[in-house]
Amino acid sequence: MSRRSCSDGEKGFTLIEALVALAIIAAVLSSIGAVIGTTVKGTRSIDQRLALTGAAETLLAALPARNLLKPGRQSGELAGHRWRIDVAPLNMAVPDGAQTSPFVPLAVNMRMQAPGGPAIQVVTVRIVPKLAE
Repeated sequence: MSRRSCSDGEKGFTLIEALVALAIIAAVLSSIGAVIGTTVKGTRSIDQRLALTGAAETLLAALPARNLLKPGRQSGELAGHRWRIDVAPLNMAVPDGAQTSPFVPLAVNMRMQAPGGPAIQVVTVRIVPKLAE
């Protein structure tokens, strides 16, 4: 910044120069604050998503063994996350030779929702032994 001489011979900044400098500093600080706020919000979102994914993995790992898995709906809560699992036979075109297979595919559809609102849905297929007819 420039220094100017005042009418009485003293050197210094004018009031306008000081106000402009303060305005520039305020603008820079508000920009930095906005970046920090966005970063904190993004980090919180990632933490929530990781917690949700971890709870979903725990729930899927706790599914009954293949020979005990039955079609139906289950729901509950795990670590504050609400969940629902639907197990149903997978409807698909079956080749002629596969109808004699001792196994049947089951679609496992899990939906889990965090307390704050975000949700995750996982769909997988489990091959289970056919029930004796």
